[in-house]
Amino acid sequence: MAGKKILMLVGEFSEEYEIFVFEQAMHAVGHTVHVVCPDKKAGDVLKTSLHDFEGHQTYTEKLGHDYILNKTFAEVNPADYDAVYAAGGRGPEYIRIDKRVQALVRHFHETGKPIFTICHGVQILIAVDGVVRGRQVAALQYCEPEVTLAGGTYIDVAPTGAHVDGNLVSAKGWPGLAAFMRECLKVLGTEIRHGEALMRDERKAA
Repeated sequence: MAGKKILMLVGEFSEEYEIFVFEQAMHAVGHTVHVVCPDKKAGDVLKTSLHDFEGHQTYTEKLGHDYILNKTFAEVNPADYDAVYAAGGRGPEYIRIDKRVQALVRHFHETGKPIFTICHGVQILIAVDGVVRGRQVAALQYCEPEVTLAGGTYIDVAPTGAHVDGNLVSAKGWPGLAAFMRECLKVLGTEIRHGEALMRDERKAA
């Protein structure tokens, strides 16, 4: 199977784990991830944030590592991509009101291509009418009212879990990245096989 192309939507202070870990894992299995931010170009620096859970009533926010964007936003043609991914953190709060971002999301919704969202990323999807309507969506629990008001059903997955509703894969936050990415790969049609299984198949075929 040929590698797929995934468009990642981020903004300043999007969640660093949800950028770096997702991108590197997808590249490791042969997919291409282009990470874009409105009005920024390939090579520009994106400031990221790290949300952590340290026993307070809500999460804390710290400055994350700088990320070097690998695609110019103005050059994006959504038809070139097989899936879109809305990373969480602070970024979704403001890029969701950008009409260009909304148009990108609308393309994936209307064409039925895979849509991936984690943590606050659902705020981007909610900004486009109909994307979450009638769908089951996991997200950070503080986004539940928005999911419900947009006509979706909020799914309270475990912090390390993920949820799949057709072509829509979602999760609560970065502690769920392993489960989230596993489900994203399934939706993309990616099969990962370990050495022992391959050797058994080769022996059967001999």
